[in-house]
Amino acid sequence: MVIGFILVSGEAILVHTWLPGSRGLKKCVHLWLQGVALACGIFGIWTRFQAKDGILANFYSLHSWMGLICIALFGAQWMMGFLSFWHRGEARRVRIRVLPWHVFLGLYTYGLAVATAETGLLEKLTFLQTIRNVSKHSAESMVVNSLGLGLALLSAFVILAALSPKYHSSQQTKLVYSQDTKSFSS
Repeated sequence: MVIGFILVSGEAILVHTWLPGSRGLKKCVHLWLQGVALACGIFGIWTRFQAKDGILANFYSLHSWMGLICIALFGAQWMMGFLSFWHRGEARRVRIRVLPWHVFLGLYTYGLAVATAETGLLEKLTFLQTIRNVSKHSAESMVVNSLGLGLALLSAFVILAALSPKYHSSQQTKLVYSQDTKSFSS
């Protein structure tokens, strides 16, 4: 789940800034990488539901509910992107109006995935400390805390690079919508 939703999805978010080439190529790679991330997430949830306790026994914590919301948002976001990418007949005006929401929901879902991973790490560390009597200063605690800090730093860099105009490629086309003339220009 971490590899799919955080690492691969982070790369997919940054594809528009680091990948040279046409806008269509960047969109195709973005869609493909997000599809790989979604497949990793679905596989992760599927393996968790294969436990002998059943499906409902797994939804007892904030981590599990955040994960369910995250995968639902991620799946809806990917499906909308897929339909928009392959169905070019949509009015350009609609696609331009939806783009800021797509970016917001994508970054929100990415942040939610990181927050879900952080709560999962906290849940695991709590179980280790209460059930197995693992010390607060043990090697396991340090590894879990280091991983949590690493995920937080990684997400900060991904979101900064995605939002910062400094990192956008110079070839990126900016669309301007004029409310007065109801026309588009690039």
